[in-house]
Amino acid sequence: MATVQKPASSSDSDPRSANIDDKKRKRMMSNRESARRSRAKKQKRLEDLVNEMSALQRENSQFAEKIKLATERFIEMESSNNVLRARETELTDRLNSLNMLLLRLEGEGSGYAVDAPEIADPLMQPWQTPFPIIPIMASSDAIDF
Repeated sequence: MATVQKPASSSDSDPRSANIDDKKRKRMMSNRESARRSRAKKQKRLEDLVNEMSALQRENSQFAEKIKLATERFIEMESSNNVLRARETELTDRLNSLNMLLLRLEGEGSGYAVDAPEIADPLMQPWQTPFPIIPIMASSDAIDF
């Protein structure tokens, strides 16, 4: 078989042309490597963002669950408070009714001595105890060692 040879051109024999082709080839290789690094960096960034998104979605669902539980507890407490307020109103009305009855009995002169002290409402002053605190005193001979 006969091999076909290219005719020698001036660019093959010219060292400047070979130098330019070598620079061009190096620049292409450098550009390819830079593009490969850029794609890898972009892929890494995408993976990081996907991981961050998953973590934020988990955190968001945890917060939603906490809000749901807190809302349920709030509704329960509000319901309980409403019951207690109604009970307090009912008891206050009963107390006022009984006080009025005592005042009528006292005014009619039924012969019964009625001493009805005013009952303080402990809910209005929760910082005060309803009963005075009395210290207990003990002598030293009351304690056996």
